[in-house]
Amino acid sequence: MVQKDKYIRFDWAVKRLLRNKANFGVLEGFLTVLLGEPIRIVEILESEGNQQRENDKFNRVDIKARNSKDEIIIVEVQNTREIYYLERILFGVAKAITEHIELGELYSQVKKVYSISILYFDIGKGNDYLYHGQNSFVGVHTGDFLEVTTKEKDAIVRKLPAEIFPEYFLIRVNEFNKVAVTPLEEWIEYLKTGIIRPDTKAPGLEEARRKLIYYNMDRAEQLAYDEHINAVMIQNDVLSTAAEEGREEGRQEGREEGRQEGRQEGLAEGLEQGKQEKNIENARTMKALNISSEVIHQVAGLAIKDIEEL
Repeated sequence: MVQKDKYIRFDWAVKRLLRNKANFGVLEGFLTVLLGEPIRIVEILESEGNQQRENDKFNRVDIKARNSKDEIIIVEVQNTREIYYLERILFGVAKAITEHIELGELYSQVKKVYSISILYFDIGKGNDYLYHGQNSFVGVHTGDFLEVTTKEKDAIVRKLPAEIFPEYFLIRVNEFNKVAVTPLEEWIEYLKTGIIRPDTKAPGLEEARRKLIYYNMDRAEQLAYDEHINAVMIQNDVLSTAAEEGREEGRQEGREEGRQEGRQEGLAEGLEQGKQEKNIENARTMKALNISSEVIHQVAGLAIKDIEEL
């Protein structure tokens, strides 16, 4: 497949382009495909967590948006490893919830939050490229899902906790190694490779093909974008090198520990063998003096059967 245009990476687009209302269609398409329902972005919400700063280069790049159902959607792109990433996204969701309820308001005003993490590093062990998690209460003995009674629009209704509690999506971009068939797979392919198929019908990608073209940026933006991509590559190379050096250091330490353990085990085996040989020699001497096998057993610690065979 020939790709005539060079498309901008999604992490850069999120930071520079997709905050513009004219480009909401790209983000809406991505969220529609991922969440499995039509999503319309009403506004982009600013907070301390997504202000543009110089040190954003290797840190998270995110969007916090409000959809047409008054729910909060957090989209984060993480290029490099962060040890406490799960704790951080939990904090981010908790902060989003508290930021959007005023003191004195009813708890019914708490917003449903979707946390979407696009990860370009190995967060852990797993065979899939997309993981989804949400809260639910399951009967320990019955296995049924608890429905909670609540009041909504002056009516008593039953809701599943999953309708209220946050939902988390972890997209492990580097683990995607399939031929893209579904709209979601086409999106993951773009996130990983920057390739958008000319004939794509995936929501948001058609618009991305028109609006995220590298050569449509002015020269200054192109230079800034190239510098960003180069910085990400260098950072990933540094981390990969450090990881390999760490593994090699670990192997060296392991070999040294193995040699040390081998020496200690050999010494222990030698001492034990010497002790056994000494006991056998003592048993032979006592047997020559016609000392009973029972006494030899008690003194030398040898089995009576072995003493009889001497």
